[in-house]
Amino acid sequence: ELMTGYTMLRNGGVGNGGQPWVLRWSSRIRLTWLSFTLFVILVFFPLIAHYYLTTIDDADDAGKRIFGPRAGNELCEVKHVQDLCRIRESVSEELLQLEAKRQELNSEIAKLNLKIEACKKSIENAKQDLLQLKNVISQTEHSYKELMAQNQPKLSLPIRLLPDKDDATLPLPKSNRNCRLHNCFDYSRCPLTSGFPVYVYNSDDYPFGSSLDPLIKQAFEATVRTNVYVTENANIACVYIILVGEMQEPVMPKPTELEQQLHSLPYWRTDGHNHLIINLSRKSETQNFIYNISTGRAMIAQSTFYDAQYRPGFDIVVSPLVHAMSEPNFLEIPPQVPVKRKYLFSFQGEKIESLRSSLQEVRSFEEEIEGNAPADYDDRIITTLKAVQDSKLDFVLVEFTCKNQPKASLPTEWALCGERDDRLELLKLSTFALIITPGDTRLVISAGCAMRLFEALEVGAIPVVLGEQVQLPYNDVIRWNEAALIIPKPRITEVHFLLRSISDNDLLAMRRQGRFLWETYFSTSDSVFSTVLAVIRTRIQIPAAPIREEPAVEIPHRSGKAAGTDPNMADNGDLDLGPVETEPPYASPKYLRNFTLTAMDIYRNWNSAPGPFHLFPYTPFDPVLPSEAKFLGSGTGFRPIGGGAGGSGKEFQAALGGNVPREQFTVVMLTYEREEVLMNSLERLNGLPYLNKVVVVWNSPKLPSEDLLWPDIGVPIMVVRTEKNSLNNRFLPWDEIDTEAILSIDDDAHLRHDEIMFGFRVWREARDRIVGFPGRYHAWDIPHQSWLYNSNYSCELSMVLTGAAFFHKYYAYLYSYVMPQAIRDMVDEYINCEDIAMNFLVSHLTRKPPIKVTSRWTFRCPGCPQALSHDDSHFHERHKCINFFVKVYGYMPLLYTQFRVDSVLFKTRLPHDKTKCFKFI
Repeated sequence: ELMTGYTMLRNGGVGNGGQPWVLRWSSRIRLTWLSFTLFVILVFFPLIAHYYLTTIDDADDAGKRIFGPRAGNELCEVKHVQDLCRIRESVSEELLQLEAKRQELNSEIAKLNLKIEACKKSIENAKQDLLQLKNVISQTEHSYKELMAQNQPKLSLPIRLLPDKDDATLPLPKSNRNCRLHNCFDYSRCPLTSGFPVYVYNSDDYPFGSSLDPLIKQAFEATVRTNVYVTENANIACVYIILVGEMQEPVMPKPTELEQQLHSLPYWRTDGHNHLIINLSRKSETQNFIYNISTGRAMIAQSTFYDAQYRPGFDIVVSPLVHAMSEPNFLEIPPQVPVKRKYLFSFQGEKIESLRSSLQEVRSFEEEIEGNAPADYDDRIITTLKAVQDSKLDFVLVEFTCKNQPKASLPTEWALCGERDDRLELLKLSTFALIITPGDTRLVISAGCAMRLFEALEVGAIPVVLGEQVQLPYNDVIRWNEAALIIPKPRITEVHFLLRSISDNDLLAMRRQGRFLWETYFSTSDSVFSTVLAVIRTRIQIPAAPIREEPAVEIPHRSGKAAGTDPNMADNGDLDLGPVETEPPYASPKYLRNFTLTAMDIYRNWNSAPGPFHLFPYTPFDPVLPSEAKFLGSGTGFRPIGGGAGGSGKEFQAALGGNVPREQFTVVMLTYEREEVLMNSLERLNGLPYLNKVVVVWNSPKLPSEDLLWPDIGVPIMVVRTEKNSLNNRFLPWDEIDTEAILSIDDDAHLRHDEIMFGFRVWREARDRIVGFPGRYHAWDIPHQSWLYNSNYSCELSMVLTGAAFFHKYYAYLYSYVMPQAIRDMVDEYINCEDIAMNFLVSHLTRKPPIKVTSRWTFRCPGCPQALSHDDSHFHERHKCINFFVKVYGYMPLLYTQFRVDSVLFKTRLPHDKTKCFKFI
């Protein structure tokens, strides 16, 4: 239609039906206008209304507001609206009150929960206290039962008895040559508790003093000044000593003059009882001039004796004093390995028959000796040894004629050849050293034979003594068959076979024993003099003097800080480690075995290296009898308290274990200017059972801070000041240590209480060994032909670090005063290796490896300052230390072991209703 209208309009509006088209067009126009009007109203009117509504409330007159909010009371004009408002306000108020009550109840619940936790902790503490009290009661009951069973009160030393000024008259023996201790020695001057006082005459006060060898005289006087037994009060002396030799030939007094001078001594008392005449020899040609002198009841100590002169058990055969005023250089002594040397055996000597001696001047000598002289086997010995040398089955060196002038000697004695250094060089190449005794069997020992024995032991050549009649030095207390071969001369044809049949292990054992005997009894003037006194003291059964202890200079410090308990250190679950000591510290028992050892263990003490069982606490060159048995709780034979019946579970936990009575241990902790680390370590010891005391070795010249509060751990803490910064201070035998057991621990070491207690239990059953936690081992470096220190994980170990280890206090004494000074000097030089030195010492003495116990905790403190062991040069220094220590000892004393110690039921699966022996790890 539009097209039609358009057509019509284009044609001038003329056509059929034009008027109706106009009407229709006008109606369309109205419709369009209406649509436009509605559009404007719907769009613009809302915009205008919105603008009006947003701006009308900005008027200043609030009363003119049309759409603004009105007051609440105006909205509540209607009654029901007012009721709703009141309900709303009431509900809001009640909700606020309920919220306040809820918060109050939550606060009360939190307080009650804290009280519940505190009650639970109190109950647990009460249970622990109850268990500890039960344990203490059980220990006390066992102690009471033991005392009742023994029916023997605990004894202390009796009052010392002093001798009378006027000695009682002793019955005279038929002859002075029949003198023995029972008829020529006055025991009343030597009570058991006397301490063995010895009075030494000053030789310069008598004419013969000017004839003494200056070196021997000077060495003897120096030794006397430092000996613990020497007293200046002659009225209380047990033994009186006079030095009469070695005499110098040109000024030697006549026998009658010397005899008169001896008899005029102020305390000779007519017959010289309780006197000891010492004639030391520095040379092989020392003469036996005392044979021509009447010595009465005095004992004689010298290196040359005839059978008619020597009184067994009364006189003493001493070793020659070679190193009079000089200490032997241990670095020049050849090593003990390899076992076999270039020559199987060697001998150099020349026999001189016509040498003039003082023995030949005795007019009645031949008359006093009964019977005929035995056959002389020297010709047969010469023939046999030359045949062995010519057979060339083994390298041997025998020379029966000296290249140079032989040394002077007694008749029928084989004189020494050459100088001492030349003889030592030959002995260093010899596995065995032949010592042919004098042909005259009436000469039981001579200075020449004693000199050969000394030189052989010094360089590690095993002595082979031909002649069973010989009396070797200190033969009544030393078992020479452990260090030398003593063969009768008729067996000379069997000597070669016998020497070849000895195994390497036996050779090394004999060489090591010979080295021990030489170092202990022969090497210096101190050792010779101390050994002579020890022989007499052993014979009359008097214990040795107490070992030397280091006086502790305490550093004052303030205590009072309540020590907490590290749950990682002390949380042991339901495991009862033992009672925490509430009584005063319990020191190791005293005076229990020192007198029984005198009678029971004489040979073992003399022929074994010092150890805490049978030689504690002896003096370094006096290893015969224990002194005041200050720490001899071991070996008393008592039944162990709390563990005698055996068992498991709670019985084991409540008992200390082991086979000796209850005891405690002392913690020795070395520290250097690490106060915070030290305080943390001390706090971790709080509540540790069987802890006697803590000795803190303050190794710094700078004193602790004055405001430093030390923790109160329930036992005394002794802070000891040292003279210098030295790692050797760790092993000083402080007089404040009252227990045998020492736990040496670093200030940065972390150990749980159960680990410490298990280590203590193990040590009580192996008291002569080091028992600890971190293990190390040594290894042989084949390319460099030297020893190495190794800390890698391995299936074997040979050392236990003393940063966390138990050991006997006696080893601290041996380390500080007996071990060669060169070792301690190297420790100070490197500030390192003190733990290696202690392992060397203990393994050398016991011939046993240390014991490692299982630990489950980190040994080092993870957050502590850096220690010395973190230095790059640490391991290189330890390599050097091991090789140096081997040179000093002459061999490698460390021994390997491939096991560690765990509790009996460690990692054993048991039913839940069974309690393990020890819940360790």
